[in-house]
Amino acid sequence: MIQLTLIFIVFSLVMYLFYKIKTFRTKAPVMKRWVQTKANMSLGVFLTAFGANLLITSRGSVDIIVGTVFSLLGLANIILGFRAYKLYLPYAAKEAEEQRVNA
Repeated sequence: MIQLTLIFIVFSLVMYLFYKIKTFRTKAPVMKRWVQTKANMSLGVFLTAFGANLLITSRGSVDIIVGTVFSLLGLANIILGFRAYKLYLPYAAKEAEEQRVNA
């Protein structure tokens, strides 16, 4: 179980960095927000996995408190990021189509 959380931690951190760099390289404003929401969801997965890892390998009450806080913040980040993702998706698709037509 610990190895699975470590895989999630590393994978989500790599995806967060990928989307963060992609955000800086994107020119279109709506597309930039859409990619940023994917970065926020990756950060939420990272926080949740890190909190779960602390809860699984807890050595004291501080680990339980910090793990719970990280897990709750990560879940909130995932849920709110997914809502924003669904909100920006049609606008980003429309913006990409307009750029394709104008190019």
